[in-house]
Amino acid sequence: MRNSKYDNRRYVFGAMAVVIVLSYVVRLFYLQLIRKDYRESAASNAFVERTILPERGVMYDRRGRLLVTNQPSFDVMVVTREVKDLDTLSFCDALDITKEEFISRMAEIKDKKKNPGYSSYSQQTFMSQLTVGEVAVLSESIYLYKGFSIQSNSFRQYKYHAAAHLLGDMGEVSKSDVENDDYYVPGDYIGKQGVERQYEKYLRGGKGKQILLKDAVGRIQGHYQDGLYDVESEPGKNLTLSIDVELQMLGERLMKGKIGSIVAIEPSTGEVLCMVSSPSYDPMLLVGRHRSGNYRSLSDDPMKPLLNRTIMGTYPPGSTFKTAQALTMLQEGIIDLNTRYPCTRGFVYGNLRVGCHEHSSPIGLLDAIATSCNGYFCWAFYHMIGSDNYISPQQAITLWKDYMVKMGFGYKLGVDLPGEKRGMIPNAEYYDNIYLKRWNGLTIISNSIGQGEVTLTPLQIANLGATIANRGFFYTPHVVREIEDCDIDSAYTERHDVGIDRQYYDIVVRGMRQAVLAGTCSAAANPAFEVCGKTGTAQNRGKDHSVFMGFAPMDDPQIAIAVYVENGGFGAAFAVPIGGLMMEQYLNGGLSDESMARADEFEHREIVYGEER
Repeated sequence: MRNSKYDNRRYVFGAMAVVIVLSYVVRLFYLQLIRKDYRESAASNAFVERTILPERGVMYDRRGRLLVTNQPSFDVMVVTREVKDLDTLSFCDALDITKEEFISRMAEIKDKKKNPGYSSYSQQTFMSQLTVGEVAVLSESIYLYKGFSIQSNSFRQYKYHAAAHLLGDMGEVSKSDVENDDYYVPGDYIGKQGVERQYEKYLRGGKGKQILLKDAVGRIQGHYQDGLYDVESEPGKNLTLSIDVELQMLGERLMKGKIGSIVAIEPSTGEVLCMVSSPSYDPMLLVGRHRSGNYRSLSDDPMKPLLNRTIMGTYPPGSTFKTAQALTMLQEGIIDLNTRYPCTRGFVYGNLRVGCHEHSSPIGLLDAIATSCNGYFCWAFYHMIGSDNYISPQQAITLWKDYMVKMGFGYKLGVDLPGEKRGMIPNAEYYDNIYLKRWNGLTIISNSIGQGEVTLTPLQIANLGATIANRGFFYTPHVVREIEDCDIDSAYTERHDVGIDRQYYDIVVRGMRQAVLAGTCSAAANPAFEVCGKTGTAQNRGKDHSVFMGFAPMDDPQIAIAVYVENGGFGAAFAVPIGGLMMEQYLNGGLSDESMARADEFEHREIVYGEER
């Protein structure tokens, strides 16, 4: 007869054995497959994985001139667990840093809040973007400092001291950059602004890696399995930009000592020919180890040189906006070529008065554009808002707003640069809230002449010029013309029709041509080609802003341009002659001797900006 006592004991011992075996299996699984630091520790005893950084894509201008390239640099890397018996003072002397800087940097590396994903087994960036001269002393003695190594890298070289806002800059990745994209690790560099930021994923390329063998004392013995698991880096894509760098440099020269911007567009494509924001800065200031200090200095400058006014500055467009009003009123049948309005030094209705300069009265549309008559456009706008064609002022202003939006106002145009602002086109709800639904055309009459609540970016004003040049359509402005082995986004080849008949554009073009021949834009006239233009003098808390919008040649438009000079006074004082010189440079391939002398004059005509800003 079997003893049940011993049978039960056998089951207990068997169960215990199974539990012990399973616990070992689970523990091994956890250590080898789950627990990261154990795996890294084991691997680090035999292997070194080195990241091979790719060559970043370069940039050219529309004529093939090299704008941005790469220069060799070096990063000092550290595996903190391997740092042993370090002669800190000697190491600091080799890098020309203080002991305090060394301690601070090592603390930042080990701080997982500042350096997410930190591991003492993996390489960390101790210092980056060192030149050959800065790393020379360390490279001779690097073998003395266990845990430290030197890695080849590169930094950006900007060939021209121009186009800083458009090209952008490079800076060390932020915590959010690392969290949002697993391509990056702390110490990597990323495009921060401009094209460098917008086209980062094309420019950066793909990282490679090498797996190297170490002996027992940490010496590199060669590639693991003869490089079988190594991965070559993939260079970034090269970009061809749409800008003409010589036109860009002339624009920056003409805007020296002034605040404002110049934007030029090729109407037939939407390609941006130049994008000048003034004041600007040398793009090489934001390269290398001294980037952070230079960035702080630029940030603290009260003239705000880091602000890209071409797409971030929102301004009253002044009388350049009258062209958009003319087109809207013609399309809606409010006016025609025979419509004449009085102007006795401005628009007068009861106690309301909007001033104007002296000219003949009454006046028709062509002369109103040529002389920039405030009275004409105030009357036309007033008659639209109060027209019997519409149920209410709210319906009329909604229709008006829809026309403005189709012309590219009130919303971002979608240029391929970060930071674009939308400007302001008010709607009926906006005015209902302000005036408690008790308003009419007189209340908001300033909109008709580009004042009041209306604001545009210089890019939007230039795009208005391109739309008129095309007689009713535009392409979304863009600064990148070609991407190596890639297609341009279809958003930049899609035609946007405004919805206004071509015949009305032809009328406005005639008025703009008349403004150059015998009106406010005569300073932009050129015997070599037919210029069409419109001035603007935008009211401001201080001195008025000087504005010009135009295009040339009239019947074969190749360039549309907007010039905005803050506190420059009348449009004809600064903006018109600057616009004329820019068009001559682009269309003629250079300036005549007479124009060169005028360019020299404008380069040295500075505007004193006071505290009213």
